[in-house]
Amino acid sequence: MRLSGPAKTVAQTLSLVVVMGGLAWASVPFYDWFCRVTGFGGTPGISEVANDEILEQTIKVRFDASLERNMPWQFTPVVREMELRIGETGLAFYEAYNPTDKPVAGSASYNVAPYEAGGFFSKIDCFCFEEQVLAPGERVQMPVTFYVDPEIVTDRDAKYVHSITLSYTFYQIDLPDGYAAVDQASDTNLN
Repeated sequence: MRLSGPAKTVAQTLSLVVVMGGLAWASVPFYDWFCRVTGFGGTPGISEVANDEILEQTIKVRFDASLERNMPWQFTPVVREMELRIGETGLAFYEAYNPTDKPVAGSASYNVAPYEAGGFFSKIDCFCFEEQVLAPGERVQMPVTFYVDPEIVTDRDAKYVHSITLSYTFYQIDLPDGYAAVDQASDTNLN
């Protein structure tokens, strides 16, 4: 069947709306994937194993911590800076404290600055891979294991990077089901 005139225009407009809606829906996961693969926007990579090439050249890694506006925790790096050889596995800790009288769940977002270093900073293990729940008054130290890929020294832009900052921002999320039931029970207990 062949469309003509106004019917053809309506069909083309609807097709354009469907295509644009599909692109908008796919753009967020595609952008996230793109950033993780390329390190664009300071997104560090994730590695399952430590690097086996260690250079004599060193690099400073600084650690930064912040909280979203309504997050009631206290959150800070245990050590603010370390120097390690490029390719060497580093281990750093961040400390979180829940000063409230209720359990609080949080999730951490992260990035690396300068952005050129993002694709060369690889995490092996990190507290940020999972949601964290702190009981009332609980204080924990959370580890992050990482290395800086030796290829950074040959990259056109990143080879001039001598200091990298790893930043985390914790934000509050809903309590997991098991914790939510305990929290509700404590609210209804008036003894």
